[in-house]
Amino acid sequence: MLLYLTVFKPCKPILFFCLVLFAAAGFAQDIHFSQFNGSLLNLSPGYTGLFNGDYRVGAIYRSQWSSVPVSYSTFSMHGEMRLKPPSMKKDMLGLGILFNNDKAGAASYGTTQFYVNPSYIYLARPDSSLIMTLGANVGFCSVGFDYSKMTFDSQFNGITFDKTLSTGEGFGFTRKNFVDFNTGAVIQYVHKHKHRYTYAIGVNHISRPVITYQGNDLSRLDLKIINCLAYTTPLNYKTDFVAEGLFTKQGKNSELIPYLALKYYINKDENQSILGGVCLRARDAAIIRFGYNRGTLQSGIAYDVNISNFTPATNRRGAFELFINYVFKSKPALVPKRRACPVFM
Repeated sequence: MLLYLTVFKPCKPILFFCLVLFAAAGFAQDIHFSQFNGSLLNLSPGYTGLFNGDYRVGAIYRSQWSSVPVSYSTFSMHGEMRLKPPSMKKDMLGLGILFNNDKAGAASYGTTQFYVNPSYIYLARPDSSLIMTLGANVGFCSVGFDYSKMTFDSQFNGITFDKTLSTGEGFGFTRKNFVDFNTGAVIQYVHKHKHRYTYAIGVNHISRPVITYQGNDLSRLDLKIINCLAYTTPLNYKTDFVAEGLFTKQGKNSELIPYLALKYYINKDENQSILGGVCLRARDAAIIRFGYNRGTLQSGIAYDVNISNFTPATNRRGAFELFINYVFKSKPALVPKRRACPVFM
């Protein structure tokens, strides 16, 4: 009981949040990652420029269901910078780019996205204990499939599939291009230099783009709402407690990932640490996550253990994920100490 109070008492807000979200989970559409902290611009454009440094670059890769014939793979990379216009006394601007590529299924159904992200970073308190950001992005997106890899009932000749037979299907085209608009905001609050709270919201596909291959507008991409809440606090000099919760809603589908972890500092002066934790994508997968940080380098690896009704096909082998982020900081200019010349002493 004493251990419980020591470790979890300061984390009750996050634990309650995770339990509430756990009751309403389902499945989600669109690109997603188990290590959502490894691809922040996919969570909310409000994260653009929200880091301690000048530039941030990163990439994340996910391979899912490789044990079955219709595997899925997702790759994302981003680059960001912070801007400090002379007219701004304390606030800043962020500017970033985001690239996503996703390929799924036997017909290689693929999604390619390229976004430009501007943001406004407002320092609500001079000591940076309260920061609020507002961001948006606009991008070019392309989705499509490889028609030559598909087979249809009408091509079965009684013995085998014959690709020379008519498919009986008609597609006006096999690729759809469109412009996409998203927006989001982030609030980060540090209480008594100890408790760090971060809440992010993202609103995606505001323009409800049409995705259809029949030349009509009956199929539109559903609006997607992303909510992410994170909490970090030190347990002692060497160890931090980390809790996060992600809830995504898109159309009739939803996704929930609660996450609990411990972060251990190998060398706190160099910000060298390892991190390990578990999370759960409700009714889909149990996820094991590990991370390594040093200086401004952040990296992580995760494995999804499938627990859904798809288990007979996957044999519980779900997804493998790997990410890396790095922040560049300009070194302060060296100002030589002034000493009086002995000739004039």
